[in-house]
Amino acid sequence: MSWPLQEAKQQFSEVVRRALEDGPQVVTRHGREAVVIVSVEEFRRGQGGRRDFKRFLRSGPDLETLDLGRDRRPARRVRI
Repeated sequence: MSWPLQEAKQQFSEVVRRALEDGPQVVTRHGREAVVIVSVEEFRRGQGGRRDFKRFLRSGPDLETLDLGRDRRPARRVRI
């Protein structure tokens, strides 16, 4: 279901109840979809098990070992 922001604010408990019982609830602002309210179970399913953003970032490659050097050769010539 879609809720205009003002209505969602006034009936927040109802929006939450429906998110728990019926699934994701879309909230619009100025007629455009702005946010989705979902149950915590649905949110965690969508994250694919990643609940800790800091741990996710730290799991990336070690930036000290990456070769970030730039190729110094001149760019190729392009015919126009």
